[in-house]
Amino acid sequence: MGESEQRQTAASRLGAPESVGISTLEHGVKPPLSPQGKIYPFKVQMLDETLETVEVPIRAPGKALLDAVCSHLNLVEGDYFGLEFQDHRKIMVWLDLLKPIVKQIRRPKNVVLKFVVKFFPPDHTQLQEELTRYLFALQVKQDLVQGKLTCNESSAALLISHIVQSEIGDFDEAGDQDHLQKNKYMPQQEPLEEKIMELHRNHFGQTPAESDFQLLEIARRLEMYGVRLHPAKDREGTKINLAVANTGILVFQGHTKINAFNWAKVRKLSFKRKRFLIKLRPDANSSYQDTLEFMMASRDFCKSFWKICVEYHAFFRLFEEPKPKPKPVLFSRGSSFRFSGRTQKQVLDYVREGGHKKVQFERKHSKICSIRSQSSHHPEPLLEVPKQPDEIQTLQQVREDKRVIDVPVQHRSPSPKKSPVARRAKEDTDVTADGEDAAKDHAQKSLKNTHQPSTGSLTGSPHLSELSINSQGGMIGLNPSLSPNLSPDGKPSSPLISPLLNEPACIRTDDEEESRKKKCPTDKAYFIAKEVSTTECTYLKDLEVITKWFQNAVGKDDAMPESLRNLIFPNFDPLHKFHTSFLKEIDQRLSFWEGRSNSHMKADNQKIGDVMLKNIQGMKQLTTHLQKHYEALIELEKAIKGSRKLESLCREFEQEKVCYLPLNTFFLQPLHRLMHYKQIMERLCKHYPPNHVDFRDSRAALAEITELVAQLHGTMIKMENFQKLQELRKDLTGMDNLVTPGREFIRLGSLSKLSGKGLQQRMFFLFNDVMIYTSRGLTSSNQFKVHGQLPLFNMTIEESEDEWGVPHCLTLRSQNQAIIVAASARPEMEKWSEDIQMAIDLAEKSSGPVPELLASSPPDGKTPEEGPTDQESEDDLSASRTSLERQSPHRGNTTVHVCWHRNTSVSMIDFSFAVENQFSGNLLRKFKNSNGWQKLWVVFTNFCLFFYKSHQDSHPLASLPLLGYSLTIPSESENIHKDYVFKLHFKSHVYYFRAENEYTFDRWMEVIRSATDSASRSHLLSRKESHMY
Repeated sequence: MGESEQRQTAASRLGAPESVGISTLEHGVKPPLSPQGKIYPFKVQMLDETLETVEVPIRAPGKALLDAVCSHLNLVEGDYFGLEFQDHRKIMVWLDLLKPIVKQIRRPKNVVLKFVVKFFPPDHTQLQEELTRYLFALQVKQDLVQGKLTCNESSAALLISHIVQSEIGDFDEAGDQDHLQKNKYMPQQEPLEEKIMELHRNHFGQTPAESDFQLLEIARRLEMYGVRLHPAKDREGTKINLAVANTGILVFQGHTKINAFNWAKVRKLSFKRKRFLIKLRPDANSSYQDTLEFMMASRDFCKSFWKICVEYHAFFRLFEEPKPKPKPVLFSRGSSFRFSGRTQKQVLDYVREGGHKKVQFERKHSKICSIRSQSSHHPEPLLEVPKQPDEIQTLQQVREDKRVIDVPVQHRSPSPKKSPVARRAKEDTDVTADGEDAAKDHAQKSLKNTHQPSTGSLTGSPHLSELSINSQGGMIGLNPSLSPNLSPDGKPSSPLISPLLNEPACIRTDDEEESRKKKCPTDKAYFIAKEVSTTECTYLKDLEVITKWFQNAVGKDDAMPESLRNLIFPNFDPLHKFHTSFLKEIDQRLSFWEGRSNSHMKADNQKIGDVMLKNIQGMKQLTTHLQKHYEALIELEKAIKGSRKLESLCREFEQEKVCYLPLNTFFLQPLHRLMHYKQIMERLCKHYPPNHVDFRDSRAALAEITELVAQLHGTMIKMENFQKLQELRKDLTGMDNLVTPGREFIRLGSLSKLSGKGLQQRMFFLFNDVMIYTSRGLTSSNQFKVHGQLPLFNMTIEESEDEWGVPHCLTLRSQNQAIIVAASARPEMEKWSEDIQMAIDLAEKSSGPVPELLASSPPDGKTPEEGPTDQESEDDLSASRTSLERQSPHRGNTTVHVCWHRNTSVSMIDFSFAVENQFSGNLLRKFKNSNGWQKLWVVFTNFCLFFYKSHQDSHPLASLPLLGYSLTIPSESENIHKDYVFKLHFKSHVYYFRAENEYTFDRWMEVIRSATDSASRSHLLSRKESHMY
C-alpha cells in the first residue's frame, strides 16, 4: 500500500483539499487515473472464450482494469469476478486491485488476463442480475469442460442437459445428436449422450435464463462447486489440497473433502515462508489454542493462497471494505495486503437500491437474447427426474413470481451459556489476518448489525463482523467436529422443529424490492389448477419418503422381513410413478395456459378438467394398492413391536430431516390426497357456469373421485385412528395395551388438576372407553408419564366453578374416584365437557367397564401427585422453539407436546379436518420488527407450517406449530402497506405472511384457520357423516 501514501503535491502545498478518490459504492463512476501513464491495450479472455482488448493507463491500479471490463460488459455485479493471469514465476495469481498494473504484469504484451468468477456465493438466488447468472453459468460450463467440477454421471448429464437447452432450445433428437457431437462439455462425454438427451427432453419451454438458474441450482449442491485446489502437505507429509469457500477453508484428499475450518472458529490465519498456519479458537472444553500447519510448494504459492483467503473472508463476512492500516514510520513488517472493493453485503444493498435500465446482452452460444431488468427476476426450475437416490433432485416447481436476497442465520455454538450473537461479537474481536512475521494484532469493531448477507450456510458465516487485516496472515476455520453435521450438498443440518422466529434462514428482500409481475391468467380456474400443481409437488415428495428414503434405509439392513418389504414398497412405487407423470402433465398444461410456449394453442388449453378426469380415471386402477396400505401399516407396527432391530431402524429414520412427520403418517397420505382432489374439483365445478367448455369434464371428474373416496373412506377412518393410537403409545410411558380393537381416540390436551398441592398441569387423553391423565416426564425421550385412569362407564361430569372457586372448572366422578380439572378458558372447558359427555354415552353403549390400562395402577381413590412438578414454563418452550440452533430431543415437537406447552387441546375431528386442508405454495414472511420480506416455500400439514427455502429441498429448514396461534388481518397501525397479508400471533410472537394473489390468500386463510380455530362440531359432522363418531 505504499502507493496510497503519495508525495506532497503542488496542489496540497497551495492548500487545495486532498482527493480521497471515488467511493467503491458509487458504481459506474471511474476512479481518477493517478498517477497518469500511457494508455495500454490489455488482452482479456472472457468467459465465453472471446478475446477482448481493454485499454487503461498502464500505471493505473488493477481496479481500473477490472472496472473497465465490467463497464464493457454492462455488468452491475462485477464484484463477484476477478482477473487472473500467469505471472513471471508461472503461478496463476489474481490481479491486485490496489497495486499499479505495471508492478504486477512485467510483460503485458505476452500476458492474457482471464475474466473469471472469483467469489462463489453459496446461493445463486443472491445474484440479482440475469447477466451475472449467465456468466456464472459459463463458469460452471468451463469448469465442467476442464474437469474442475467433478461429479457423478447423473449430475453431469443433468448439468449438460440444461446447458444444451440454453444453447439450442427445446429438444430435437437430430439437433441434439449433432450438437453433442460438435461440442464437448466434459471429458468422456460419449457414454452419457443418451442420458443427456433423455433429460433434455424434460426441459420443454425452458428459456436460456431459466436454464442458467437450473444449472446453478444443481451446481451449487456439488462438493466441488467453486473449489480451486491448492496442493499442500500436512505435518505428516501426506499430500492434500487446500481450498477456500464462503464458509471457510476446506481440506481435500484428491477430490474428496476431509475437513473444513469455518471462519467463526479461526482466530488467526498466517503464513511463514512455505508454512500456512491456521490458529483456531480454543475449544469450549479446553484451555489451549490449536494451531494447524500445512506445507506448500513455495512461499509464493503460500502467499497467493493466503491472499485469496483474506479476500474471501472480507467479501463474505464484513460489512464494508476494511480500512487501511497506518503506514509504519521506519520499518514495515509483513505484508500490507488487504481486501479492496465492495463486500457482498454492499453489493446486495447497492443492487437492491439502484435503478438499472433494461440492457440487452448477447449469448454467444444461444439464438435468444436476454433482457436484464431492474427487478430480481429469477427463473423457475422445471421438472427433473433423478435416477439415483443420491442424486440431486429438482422436483417440479411452480413458476415463481419473485426471488429475493439471501440472508444468514446465527452461528451454531456448542456452548449454552452465551447467546450466539454475544459470543460471535466477542470472538470476532479477537480474529486477525496477518501477513508474514507480523508482530501486532489489531482490535476489531464490535458487531453492529445482525442482518448480514448470507453465506448460505447455517453454520457458515451467519453474522458479519469486521476483520482487520494485519501483516501476518489471515483468519479462518471451521471446527472439524462440525464437519460431520454437513449434509451432502455442503449445508449443515437444520432442525425440523424450530419455527423461523428470530432468524432469517434463507432469502430476504426489503419492501421496496418488488419482483416483476408475471402476466399470468387471472381466471380462478387457473389458480385452482396452480393449487393442484403445488400440492401435487408436496405429495410427490411425501411419497418419496417411503419409496426412496425409507426404502434406501431398509435396504442397508436386514432388519425388515422380506414379506413386509414386498407388502410396503410394491404398493407405493406405482403411486409414485403415476403421480410423477401426473405432475408433468399438469405443469405442461399450466405452461400452455400461461402462454410460455405454443401461444397459438393457448385458447385450447385454458382448462384443467380434462386432465383431472383422465388421471382420476387412471387412479382407479391403483385402488388395489391403496387398499393394501392399511394392512402394510398394521404389519409394520407388528414387526416393530417384535423386533428391536427394526424398531431402532425406524426410530433413527424418523430422526432424519426428510422424515418431517411421524413415519406412519406418510402411509396415510395417498388416501388423504384423494380427499384433496375431491375438494379441488368441488371448487372448480362451483366456479364454472354450466355452459363452460370445461364444466362437463370437471363434473365427470368430480363424480369419479367422489366414488373413489366413498369406496376408500372406511379404510381411511380406520387408518387414521390406528395411526393416532400408535403415535400416542410412543408419547406415553407407564401403560400397557393402549392399542386395542374397538378403542377410538377422541381428544387430547392440557388441563389443570386440583389436588392438595393446588392446581397442577396435567395432560389428559380421552378415548371412547377411558380417560387417562399424565405429567410430562423429565426423561430424555420427553414422554408423558401416566398417573391414573378414569373408566367412562357410569362416569358423571358437572361444572363446579362455584363449589371450588376455580374458573372453568369441571368435576369428573367415576365409580371409586373423583377429580377436579380446570381448563385455560371457557371455550376450552366447553369442548372438553362436550367430548367427555359424548365419550360417556359411547361407553354406556359398550359391553361394560374397560380393563386396566396401566402397568401399575394406583390404588382407587388416590390421586398420584407423586412426581416432582414439572418446572418447564412457556418461556422455556419459546426459547426452544425460537432458535434454529437448538434441536429438542426426539418426540419433542409432537402435537402432544405442543398442546402441553400452548395449554390447549385438539380432537380427532380437528385432526381429520386439518388433514383435508393440507396446502403448499410460496409465501413472503416478515418479522414483527424487520423491514424485509422473505420468500419461502411453505407446506401446511399436521397443524404446522413447514418452511423450505424452495420446493426442491428434500427437508424443511424449520417449522411453526400453529396450535394456540391467532389468525388475523394486520391493522392500519401496524403499517403493513401490502395486499394479501395475514398475521399470526401467539403471546409476544408475531409474524406476517403475504400471498401472491387473492385466491391463494383466501386459501391460506382457510387452511390455517383449521389449525388455529376450533371449528364447529356440527359443521364438521355435517361434512363427515360417516365419521367414526
